[in-house]
Amino acid sequence: MSEIQRLDEQATIRPNNDITSLLAQEFKEELQALVDEGIKQLAIDFSNVTMIDSIGLGVLITIHNGLSRSGGKLTVTQVSETIFNLFKTMRLDKHFDVNPV
Repeated sequence: MSEIQRLDEQATIRPNNDITSLLAQEFKEELQALVDEGIKQLAIDFSNVTMIDSIGLGVLITIHNGLSRSGGKLTVTQVSETIFNLFKTMRLDKHFDVNPV
């Protein structure tokens, strides 16, 4: 489970684990529930994330697309250098904001 802070149409979620295939579905459900509740500005705090795999990246892309369709925005914060470089290599930083530590 993740820590979630809400304020109006904004939310910050801090996963307590790496975002890998083992937990990706649960994390996707947490994110989708926020979007379904009307959250338009979603920030994901990667403070506790040291690894993300292709399934986890797919979750972020899916949530980004859903938010974009409803006029919302995804931001990923507190990203380690390794994960930041992965996002840049995959050009994900061109689709949503990625802020390193």
